[in-house]
Amino acid sequence: MTEGLRPFGVRLSARLAAMAGLALATAAVAAANANAAPLSAHGQLFKPSTGLSAKATDSSNWFGYDQGALEQGGKLFTSITGEWTVPTATQHTSGQAEDSADWIGIGGGCVDSGCDVTDSTLIQTGTEQDISSTGAASYSAWYELVPAPSLTISSITVHPGDEMYADISQAVSDSDVWDITLQDLSTGQSYTTTLPYSSTMDTAEWIEETPLEIGTDAGLAALPNLTNPAFRSGTVNGSPVQLSASEAMDLTDSNGDVIGTPSAPDSAGSGFDDCAWATSCS
Repeated sequence: MTEGLRPFGVRLSARLAAMAGLALATAAVAAANANAAPLSAHGQLFKPSTGLSAKATDSSNWFGYDQGALEQGGKLFTSITGEWTVPTATQHTSGQAEDSADWIGIGGGCVDSGCDVTDSTLIQTGTEQDISSTGAASYSAWYELVPAPSLTISSITVHPGDEMYADISQAVSDSDVWDITLQDLSTGQSYTTTLPYSSTMDTAEWIEETPLEIGTDAGLAALPNLTNPAFRSGTVNGSPVQLSASEAMDLTDSNGDVIGTPSAPDSAGSGFDDCAWATSCS
């Protein structure tokens, strides 16, 4: 069998096994880092747009790029890396709290090009950019293994404009143990943890997101104004990723209108721009 390929029936069995292991992963994550504190907002699985005019891959919470196992001819994703610039966040609507996150992840996205199949597991790490109702900005670093809540990485102090590097990789081949690394290249601060997690490994993504709020104002967060995070130097399974324009995802509002969109892939195929409150990005 060609390395990196798995028969679809085996992949389905792996999916069932992954779901069975989620409860154990949730408990492990909660105990893994005594210095980590739950966020008030966190990353979520891909949510399709509800607008009548939306494309199959349009989302109500993500914009960026997603690769899927079926779309990639059966390739599973055992590692992903990426770099981005922490965007500067400002208030879009006066008096409104607004949140966003930039991250890389394995799982949670569209498995096929038409997004008929989505992945139910997600391991991710990134930065968050939040705006209070008074317009004050705050920034943080985090990781998450869905369905456990995201955990703040308190050892990294995030500033707008910082250059970030992230890496999620299987710690041991064919295992359910993962290394998660996030580095602030601008300050030299870094964080690495190793955790158990049963992933289907069916998707890989580089995303800017409106996270799910938990608490009084539960629901998907409103999108703030954001500068371009300029995702770059993406890799999957140890090799530079080759992104395709067909793998792009737009963020839409409740009417299905685009409010966030990525550019075409860069000349190397391993990066792109992401434009908030825009219908095109170049």
